Amino acid sequence: MTRNIRRYRWGRWLVFLVALEIITLSINFFYAPIDIAAGGTTGIAILVEAVWHVERPLTVLICNLAMIGLAWIFLERKVVKNITLGSLLLPVFMQLTPSFQVTDNELLAVIIGGSLMGFGVSLLYRINASSGGTTVPPMILKKYFYLDSALTLMFIDLLVIFMNIFVAGLNAFFLAAFSQVITALVMRYTEVGFDLKYQVQILSNDLLDEIKETLLKDNSSLTLYDVVGGYSQTQKQQILLIVDRQDYGHLIAKIHEIDPEAFIVTSNVTKVHGGKWGL
Repeated sequence: MTRNIRRYRWGRWLVFLVALEIITLSINFFYAPIDIAAGGTTGIAILVEAVWHVERPLTVLICNLAMIGLAWIFLERKVVKNITLGSLLLPVFMQLTPSFQVTDNELLAVIIGGSLMGFGVSLLYRINASSGGTTVPPMILKKYFYLDSALTLMFIDLLVIFMNIFVAGLNAFFLAAFSQVITALVMRYTEVGFDLKYQVQILSNDLLDEIKETLLKDNSSLTLYDVVGGYSQTQKQQILLIVDRQDYGHLIAKIHEIDPEAFIVTSNVTKVHGGKWGL
């Protein structure tokens, strides 16, 4: 899917515009009506509007223009190009999209708003796009001071979230912090999907061939590795295969029927490409 989006320019543009509108909906329908600033330039705009009654799109535009200027001075032109369009279009979307309170339940509002924000940002990441904003300072700090950009971005967002205490009270602070958790979870599952798989490594002293033949009869795709025992220094083989979560219990039971002493190591896999798994 991602490959096709990148191949067809119109598809990339469509995803880009939809992602910006989703982010806008999270702000105009859920965060702003209850004065919850959950980070980023949009969060700063919500705080500024609550205190000085300056329109949110204008504040976002001013902040984003400042970030574009910093990127122009300190970062590569490729980065500037990548953030400029999203930085300029987001306040336009915020101005054109109506803003009103969808739900009176503040907790429900931040859950939905955080989910929409996470989904919209993940779509932008999928097509290597950005809405700019507070993502610029972390990139500068990483380039010149080798600071981890994820940590510095989190620090900036936490600073914005902390300002909720002085504008809307402690309850707003906790709601904003909770919304960040929701956003992070949605981004994670949007990126890796819900169809998680297991990578299974199997070692057997005497019955590996029988295990291999049994697995191949079930049309399991597997790989054999030559390994050396750390204690015995003897040459052995190891089976490596990928299975869906629903097939894992059956696989382990089948292996233990053949060799109850088989050594099995299992790890989570979020993405598998190629072979029977496709793209």
